[in-house]
Amino acid sequence: MSVQKFFINEGLKESQLENFLREKFDKAGYSHSDIQRTPLGTRIIVYAEKPGLVVGKSGKKINDITLEIKEKFSLENPMLDVREVENPFLDAQIIANKIAKGIEKGGFYKKLANYYMDKIMEAGAIGVEIRVAGKLGGERGRFQTFKQGYIKHSGYYADTLVQTGFATAILKLGMVGVKVKILTQMPEDLNEKVLERIELNEEKRSEKNE
Repeated sequence: MSVQKFFINEGLKESQLENFLREKFDKAGYSHSDIQRTPLGTRIIVYAEKPGLVVGKSGKKINDITLEIKEKFSLENPMLDVREVENPFLDAQIIANKIAKGIEKGGFYKKLANYYMDKIMEAGAIGVEIRVAGKLGGERGRFQTFKQGYIKHSGYYADTLVQTGFATAILKLGMVGVKVKILTQMPEDLNEKVLERIELNEEKRSEKNE
């Protein structure tokens, strides 16, 4: 097997494993996983809002899933390590999942987006953007974007400081996609003008609500 083909196969396997873990730990508030290869085997760190639901009683659930991963993905000595997400409101994937599930249960997407956007900013985020796209109450597909604070869309800071999460809601009319971006740390070289812009946007939003 060529080196190129090896890395393609490994990338495909990791993507399939990520989808597997997302499905298995959906009720636990699954965020993401970190796969590390060590001399002793493959260490899989699972980040979730409710680790107890991942582990199960006496660790039985996590033991069963570890065995299933070993057989399904041909991994040598897989080891699952579960960690709790410290602040779920600053985790883009968890928020995307919550909004998508809320829409599936009949919640109004605008109300859900605004509620979680406020919670994210209250949790200490610098900025947030929520984009909902699909058949939102009509036959034609459309999208709407909700935004608070400051967010980067491209460049180094967008790649390194902005968290991105995506989830889908399955409705009778079709699928609705939810994309969440959260900036949790202010880039060092941004000047006070950015902070002034944030304050100005918040004042305008407050006046509009009033």
